[in-house]
Amino acid sequence: QVKLVESGGGLVEPGGSLRLTCVASGLTSPFYYWSWLRQAPGKRLEWVSSAGSHDINPYYRDSVKGRFRITRDTAKNTVYLQMNSLTHEDTALYKCAIKYIANAYDTLPVPSRRSRIDEYDAWGQGTQVTVSS
Repeated sequence: QVKLVESGGGLVEPGGSLRLTCVASGLTSPFYYWSWLRQAPGKRLEWVSSAGSHDINPYYRDSVKGRFRITRDTAKNTVYLQMNSLTHEDTALYKCAIKYIANAYDTLPVPSRRSRIDEYDAWGQGTQVTVSS
């Protein structure tokens, strides 16, 4: 059974940076997409970013493009989310998730489905990011 553990959250001032880390154990297939999702208090879960095991392209929601960067270390079963120029709107519980895909050519779910937790095969407990002065 896949287990995902996130770390790296914390309290940061507006304009600051954080790097989130998610480590997976128990992966049962070499084909999958990593995703970061977040949920702010009183708001719906939203997809933030994804990277595929065999996909060279990173994917981002519009509001984080140019500020966030997702990278992965396949050998370490780890994905990172570097977050720069943080704003109050980035305050949320950040979760990483895994979605298995059929093969190296399979693609990320369509945007309308990326924010649904039931789209993923496993997810972690999350790490809190608070942006405040």
